Amino acid sequence: MALLTTISGIRGTIGGPAGQGLTPIDIVKFSSAFYAVLSAKSDKKRLKLIIGRDGRISGPIVHRLVTGSLMSMGAEIIDLGLSTTPTVEMAVTFHKADGGIIITASHNPKEWNALKLLNAQGEFISGELGEELLKLADSGTIDFAGIDDLGSISEDHEALRRHIDAICQYPLVNLEAIKEASFKIGFDAINSSGGFAVPQLLEALGVKIIQGINTEAHGNFSHNPEPLPHHLTELAALVKNENLDLGIAVDPDVDRLAFMCEDGSFFGEEYTLVAVADYVLSKRTGNTVSNLSSTRALRDVTISHGGTYTASAVGEVNVVNEMKAVNAVIGGEGNGGIIVPDLHYGRDALIGIALFLSLLAERKQSASALRSGYPNYEMAKEKISLSDPGMVSSVLEAMKTAFAGAEINTVDGVKVDLPEGWVHLRPSNTEPIIRVYSESNSSEAAALLAKRAIEIASNVLKNAGK
Repeated sequence: MALLTTISGIRGTIGGPAGQGLTPIDIVKFSSAFYAVLSAKSDKKRLKLIIGRDGRISGPIVHRLVTGSLMSMGAEIIDLGLSTTPTVEMAVTFHKADGGIIITASHNPKEWNALKLLNAQGEFISGELGEELLKLADSGTIDFAGIDDLGSISEDHEALRRHIDAICQYPLVNLEAIKEASFKIGFDAINSSGGFAVPQLLEALGVKIIQGINTEAHGNFSHNPEPLPHHLTELAALVKNENLDLGIAVDPDVDRLAFMCEDGSFFGEEYTLVAVADYVLSKRTGNTVSNLSSTRALRDVTISHGGTYTASAVGEVNVVNEMKAVNAVIGGEGNGGIIVPDLHYGRDALIGIALFLSLLAERKQSASALRSGYPNYEMAKEKISLSDPGMVSSVLEAMKTAFAGAEINTVDGVKVDLPEGWVHLRPSNTEPIIRVYSESNSSEAAALLAKRAIEIASNVLKNAGK
């Protein structure tokens, strides 16, 4: 059992003792604390909150607990029901709400669920507000509303339609070119919200031939829900066997996006953002942002268009803050997260699909031809186990010393940029480990960079044990 509290929200496995999983007691505690900290910063007597969920098995139960808790605090709830994360984010601003809660554990397996917490801008709450929430939740001093001040709940069944309308009206989405391309598209909805959201979007974009798999939103995921190539073999077979132009994969809450080329090859999760950024930057000059562990290809593409690339600390909140700081026109994360700021500051697979199809249609290229035109990098991902978490700083200092002549970024752990690639060490927020990411022109070269970093760390840990 696990219960994790991070900048991405309150996440845990369903069941077990309170405080060791996402139990009903934990859900009530954190939902109520969220309302309380928002209320303390507002002069309103009653706050308006947007609620939505993905298709997880535990979703209806968690949803009832969240809405009941918030009504007990006096909240005016607008319930989107089964929805997507970006749709909930956009609904917050549409309804001029004070915040929102998305009930989803994103790409985690079916035994997980979570509360993603949004502010009045429809963005993830800050780390500072999150700390206040956790402190209040643990204090046991939350006051609930009296009988005459209980909250209310109403439903919004048009939120997804408004979201899709906004995408179709977005200036860089080329509806005419997409319709003329007569795309044949397959998609894997992983038994969640993508089962209804993706086909509705594709139909609105003018795509006539659409074939879906795992479309029923029952939450009993047909495979691991993270959109990685070894999880998407069924989609690859569909695209190849049915002679489709493209395969689309989303995660359960539709904020991550990956593509399958027409030949059944994986376009590359890291390259979703690269391709969309390439298209956006071809239309408007500007800067880009991704996190430190994302591919160097985004930097290359940005520079080729005359823009400036900036790396942020890992985490959507950090990416968004950096995008605002440098006035980025496009940004996101290498896990297939696309953030289009003049639509909204949140990862959104649906706008990502629309922009990617616009790119393919305008360039009249296949997905595999498009992919071959980008710089090709390979990544390695490893970890260093720590018997003493207090050794993190020593390991990071040793990295800086060992690579003293290189470009070093210490925004989030230590990232070393070298001509042949980069290696990034960052301590985990949830485990006694240091995560190691590296990238180079080949998988072998990336592995060697990771190996070198691990050897440096091992020497530090070995000497400390003497």
